[in-house]
Amino acid sequence: MAPAPDATALQSLETLIETAGTLLKQLREVLGEIRNNPDHASTPATSSASTTPLDALALARDSATLIRAHATKVSLLIINEPFTPTAVSSVIRELVKGPIPGLAASVQACDPNIYTLAFRREMASRCQNVLSGLAELLVRIPKDGKVLSKEKEGFGAGGKGSIASTGVLWSACDSLVSLANGSVSGFFVEKMTEWKDTLSDIMEEIKEWGDEETDEEDEEDDDDAADEVDDLADQVESTHISAQNMLDDLMSSHHSIPASDPDGIRPRLESSLRRLRLVILLYTAITKRRMKKLPSFPQSDTSSSTTTQRLNELAPLLQKLPDSFGDLACSFYELQPKEIDDAMDQCFLDAFAISELLSESWDGSRDEFTDWTGKFQKEIKKA
Repeated sequence: MAPAPDATALQSLETLIETAGTLLKQLREVLGEIRNNPDHASTPATSSASTTPLDALALARDSATLIRAHATKVSLLIINEPFTPTAVSSVIRELVKGPIPGLAASVQACDPNIYTLAFRREMASRCQNVLSGLAELLVRIPKDGKVLSKEKEGFGAGGKGSIASTGVLWSACDSLVSLANGSVSGFFVEKMTEWKDTLSDIMEEIKEWGDEETDEEDEEDDDDAADEVDDLADQVESTHISAQNMLDDLMSSHHSIPASDPDGIRPRLESSLRRLRLVILLYTAITKRRMKKLPSFPQSDTSSSTTTQRLNELAPLLQKLPDSFGDLACSFYELQPKEIDDAMDQCFLDAFAISELLSESWDGSRDEFTDWTGKFQKEIKKA
């Protein structure tokens, strides 16, 4: 049996864990403010040897890589005999001295006027996840001088064991490294894919809804409705249906298009589906012709600010459009012609604006995609 660790070393470790926990909490709050307000003034990070600004992406990547490696050491030290508090303390000191503040500094150095607001927000969020994962692991470090029990070591206790916590931290670090390696171009390609997939899902849902059989017994609707009300009342009286079940049924039900279609819902649906297909094609083309051809960041020439400005204008529109189409879908489900028209107009005005903003290449010249956007604009008007 291994001898008990020195009491002084244990006390020193506990104090160090508390200090590290306080630092992590403070830095998470700072990153949270930046995530919520990415245009918050950035502080250019500089190396100690010169006044040359540090590469924000390289700093984030290196810090995440070091945190992953040091966290792995901690994870192993707290489950293998003998438990050595001095060894654990040494690793935590290395974390506090370098990669933890380095991670926060990388977000500070990520100037939104260079890397875009959306990218800085994402970087702050992923750095925050890394710090949260590290804090979760540090609280797993035993304070009694003994290695963790098998239950606390593995995936027991509701999946909150040290190995599970280490896995979550690894995932957060890998995600941040991936973001840094992909830079701004990789980030926007990833987001474009997510937004396009959302649009595709919405299109399929609307199409399936429109393909639902219309009620061919319109003449009997009034009598049926009265009977259904009586049946529902009987169910409530007999307590066979709960209020929650009633609410769930109401929320999950969509009105189908009446066979007579007095409000002209189906022509609106067909027009919307044609335009939605065009918008999905637009997102695919933007990914290939614009986002994958973004220049590297940071740029040394003056074109960087122009590119960043365009992306800062584009990102909110690109993100908003899937939500707008979701609102359009809800308007169809409720068979509200005015709301449908209003939502349609907004969707296609935004799509038109996106195509206009991306008509020229990043250096301001016309290219093959410029001609394609002109055809897109004609088709979406025609649709």
